[in-house]
Amino acid sequence: MRKILFICGSMNQTTMMHGISAHLGEGYDCYFTPYYTDGFKGILVNAGLLDFTILGGKFRRNTTEYLFRNNLKVDYKGTLNEYDLVVTCTDLIIQKNIKRKKIILIQEGMTDPENLFFYLSKYVKFPRYFASTSTTGLSDAYVSFCTASEGYRDLFVKKGCNPDKIRVTGIPNFDNCISYTKNRFPYKNYVLVCTSDTRETLRYENRKKFINNAVKIAAGRQLIFKLHPNENHEKAEKEIKELSPDALVFAEANTNELIANCSVLITKYSSVVYVGLALGKEVYSDFNIEELKKMVPIQNNGSSAKNIAAVCEYHLNGREEREYGAAELIPLAEQY
Repeated sequence: MRKILFICGSMNQTTMMHGISAHLGEGYDCYFTPYYTDGFKGILVNAGLLDFTILGGKFRRNTTEYLFRNNLKVDYKGTLNEYDLVVTCTDLIIQKNIKRKKIILIQEGMTDPENLFFYLSKYVKFPRYFASTSTTGLSDAYVSFCTASEGYRDLFVKKGCNPDKIRVTGIPNFDNCISYTKNRFPYKNYVLVCTSDTRETLRYENRKKFINNAVKIAAGRQLIFKLHPNENHEKAEKEIKELSPDALVFAEANTNELIANCSVLITKYSSVVYVGLALGKEVYSDFNIEELKKMVPIQNNGSSAKNIAAVCEYHLNGREEREYGAAELIPLAEQY
């Protein structure tokens, strides 16, 4: 049997990996690992100094619990087997034990804006992880890079990725947004604010300004805040209540369902903005909205995981990739 290692990370990445594996047949032996690293970075992980990243802390705990809860085969750091293929959601780090393997890279979601570290990484080989997700795809260590849309394909090519390796498959969790409209969340037609973990990842955010801006946009309408799972919920709720006492604050509710029921969505740098755009919501973001509209993940009725599994099979067996893409897309106007 062909052995495949799926490298997980956040819950979004982990559920993507699980979904892709479900479309691989009985001839494939699938194993999963929480995200990991080696060398000096591994020492920092063991010391708990990188618990704010997907390498440790609650990210690793949540991933591990998910894998065992779903009875998936776990091979932490991929040391138990020789793998024929590795599937991962990030190439900011290419672990030593997969460098000579066939790697499929999956776009997880929105990429960060380009900054000084992006150019240092691209031109003087500064470590990509310092530039965060802005350098996604620049490792060129993969045999295929599965992306969310033609807009993102163009963006990655512009950044310097090899166009011959890019496959526009759509990405799981963002390819069937209409399904989120069927939910039991009791509130509707509110202004939804999705916070970020910017401060927890050691970047600057003026949270007071962000909250006040949301209050201004709401203009008296009901405000609901959905807290990022990685932030300090107690601190965040206290900050919100001081500036908007009547706002509702949720830490555990389903973000996609909250977006489906809102009238207005406010974010900073978050992939959830694409759910709002796909569903035709009024959206505010620190990114240019017109540019974001070009990037919205293709809505293919939830077939992205199957498309990516087909790319995996191609690289394992050399078979022609089955047709996917435009023919399977359902225009948003026909989904309502």
